[in-house]
Amino acid sequence: MRSMFPPHFSAYAFSMEHYAIAGSREMDPKRPLINRSKPSSGIPTCVLLGLFLAIVSCVSAFPQSTSAQKDLSANELLRRAVDSELKGQSNDHSHWMYEATAKDPGKEQVKWIVETREGDLARLSSVNGRPITPEEQNQEDQRIQTLVQKPADRKKQQRAQQEDTRQTENLFKMLPDAFNARFGERKNGLVEILIQPNPNFHPSSLEAEVFHTMEGRIWIDEKQNRLAEIEGHLIHPVKFYGGLLGHLDEGGKFHVKQTEVGPGYWEITLLHVDMRGKALFFKTISVQQDEIRSNFQRVPDNLTLAQGAEELQKQWSERVTANNGTH
Repeated sequence: MRSMFPPHFSAYAFSMEHYAIAGSREMDPKRPLINRSKPSSGIPTCVLLGLFLAIVSCVSAFPQSTSAQKDLSANELLRRAVDSELKGQSNDHSHWMYEATAKDPGKEQVKWIVETREGDLARLSSVNGRPITPEEQNQEDQRIQTLVQKPADRKKQQRAQQEDTRQTENLFKMLPDAFNARFGERKNGLVEILIQPNPNFHPSSLEAEVFHTMEGRIWIDEKQNRLAEIEGHLIHPVKFYGGLLGHLDEGGKFHVKQTEVGPGYWEITLLHVDMRGKALFFKTISVQQDEIRSNFQRVPDNLTLAQGAEELQKQWSERVTANNGTH
């Protein structure tokens, strides 16, 4: 199943308790914050929200008529849209190549990412508006070649992405029960659902607890019955094990948008995460992710990792040739 949210999205958004818990394990390394809903290039998972909110391209499935949906309550419409989203993601086996612009404090990186049946590959294109140097190009070539030639590393990445997908699916399923919903605006074929935590819902995991501590809004495409946008923020601090292992600050937020990039195919085009808090031993934790994805191009569904590397190299060569022609 492919999620509306990148793999690891839940890992670095709603599942930020992993950062706090990791502090209690001696020398336990953190998982990389990379890759996406079908896998992401090097990355995330939840939103699902899991991240939650990565992750994303999906076949639109099971559309409902607008007239029929007018008789539904907000929670019923949300439940129907979530079911349709999960089915659409499960049925979507397409692969894409796209450009991802990621902004961190003081740094902007542009990468090209290609999805394959064995996972995603990313190639760095520019840093802070500067094309990568020949030395950096060689480093990218070696990094990609190493990944292609090491099946053990690929399998490890696939397992991590599968776990992210599982978390995402569980959080999606929880959505209609965990929140009380009411209708907001209607515009441009989208209906706004405003959500607040349902006090009668009892989270069964730390991921679900963080998720349930949020309120926000969801935009649903009424015609195709897809989740077009999700936005939320923590309405109060979240304490891990009574605060012994740390906490997340009130006000932490995330924003995810997915867009139809081809007839019936949906992909994440915007991802914003800003979570802060304290982990064990007063270590500050901060997760900030701003990413915009564009220039989507369909690639063969059975593309291998080696073929994906060739696609990235071809794309890079074409761009270098085009840039040289303009100077």
